[in-house]
Amino acid sequence: MIGGTALDDYDNAVTHRCRGGCGLYRIILQRDSVDPALISLVVAFSLAGSVMGLLTGLIPGIHVNTLASLLLVGYPAIAGALQELIPGSWIPVGVCCLIMSASVVHSFVDFVPSVFIGAPDADTALSVLPGHRLLLRGEGMKAVRAAAVGSLVGCTSALLLALPLQYIMSYGVSDAMDRITKIVLLIVSGVLLMNEYRKGNLLYGTAAFVLSGALGYAVMKMPIPASGILGEGTLLMPMLTGLFGLPTMIMASKGHPFPAQKECRGDPVGPIPGLKGVIMGTVAGWFPGITSTVGATVSATIMPDRSPERFISTVASIGTVTSVLSLVTLSVSGGGRSGTVIVIGQILGDSIRGTATEPFILLLLAAAVGSLLGYFLTIRSAEVMCGLVSRVPQNLMNRAVIAFLVLMVVATTGLWGIVILASALAIGLIPVSAENGKTVLCGCLILPVLLM
Repeated sequence: MIGGTALDDYDNAVTHRCRGGCGLYRIILQRDSVDPALISLVVAFSLAGSVMGLLTGLIPGIHVNTLASLLLVGYPAIAGALQELIPGSWIPVGVCCLIMSASVVHSFVDFVPSVFIGAPDADTALSVLPGHRLLLRGEGMKAVRAAAVGSLVGCTSALLLALPLQYIMSYGVSDAMDRITKIVLLIVSGVLLMNEYRKGNLLYGTAAFVLSGALGYAVMKMPIPASGILGEGTLLMPMLTGLFGLPTMIMASKGHPFPAQKECRGDPVGPIPGLKGVIMGTVAGWFPGITSTVGATVSATIMPDRSPERFISTVASIGTVTSVLSLVTLSVSGGGRSGTVIVIGQILGDSIRGTATEPFILLLLAAAVGSLLGYFLTIRSAEVMCGLVSRVPQNLMNRAVIAFLVLMVVATTGLWGIVILASALAIGLIPVSAENGKTVLCGCLILPVLLM
C-alpha cells in the first residue's frame, strides 16, 4: 500500500532512526517544503555575489572579507530595501548566499592577479613564484588554467564532503580536534622550519618565521588603530601586502618585459593535484592559522611534486575547499575560520547550527553556483590579462599596482597601516634576499594562534 499514512509512517521511521544526524534524508523526503521561489532567489543572489567576487578577486588589495564586512554594516539598510520585494524571512539567507558565492568566485579568480601581477593574498602567496616562473616562459595561461581546475576539483569535492563531515563533527569529533589545535600547529611549524633546514636557510627562515609571527601577534592582539579616509579597516591587509605582495612586485619591477603568452587549451594538470588539495583543505578548514599556502607546503613535503602547474593546482584546491568547508565549522561549533563565514554566522545566527539545516543546504547551492561561474570567469579574465601583459611594460604595471596598494592602505587603515606595511615589507624581504621561499612568513598567522 502506498497511501499517505504508510508514507508518513515510513518518513517517521527514517527520522527516528537517524536521530537528527541524517538531516539530508529528511530534506530529500520533504523536499517540497523548500519553496521553489526561495531556490530561485538564492540563485539570483548567487549570481550577484559572483560578480562581486570577480571584482574583489581581480582588484589587488581588496579582499572578499572587506566586501562581507561592508555588507554586514549595511545589512539593516539592505533588509529594509528588500522587505517590500521579498518575504522578510528570506532576506538573511539571500544575503548570505550572495556572500558565499562571492567568496567562492574570489577563491578562483584571485589567482589571475597573483600570476600576472604578483599581488597575492594569504591564500595565494605561495603560488606567486611558480606562477611567475610559468609567466616568464610564456605559460601564464597554463598557470591560471591549472588553478581553475584545482579550484573546481576542490569545490566539487568539498560540496560532496560537506554533509558527511558535518555529521561526523556533530558527534564529538569537533571537540577532539579543538583540543589538538596547538599540537597540529606545532607540527606544521616544525615542517616549515625543517624545509628551511634542508635548503640550508634555517637561520633566515627562523628569523622570518619569528618576526612575521611577532608582527601578526601585534596586528591581531594589540589595540592598534586602523582608521583611514574610508573608515575603519583591518591591519591584516597592509601586513599581508607587505609580507607577500610588495617584495615580489618590487623585485619584478626591475625585471625584463614579459614574453608573449602562449595559448593553453584544455586541462594541463588533471584531477590528482586538486584531490591532494582536498586532503589538506579539509584540515585547513578546521584549524585556524593553516592557510592554503601552509597546507600546500605540508602537502608538498608529504607528497612532493616538482611541476609548478600541479603545485599551483593544489594550492588553488586547498583555498577553495577551505572557503566551502568553513561552513561546516560554523554549523558545528558556531565559530568561523574566515571573515566571510564569520559575517554569515552573525547574519544567520543559530539558524545555521545543526545538521543539514535549510540555510546550510542553500549556502551549499550558492557555493555550487559560484564554482561553475568562477571557473569560466577565471579563464576569461586570464585571457584578457594575457593580452595586457604582452603590451604593457612589466615595470610600469608593477609600479602602478604598488602605488595603488599603498593608496589603499592609507585610505583604509591610515598612518598605522603604513607603519605595519613598512614593517611587513622589511620582514618580507628577508626570504627574498636569501633567495628562499616565503612559506615561513605564514608565521604571521600561526604564531598568534599558538600564543592565544
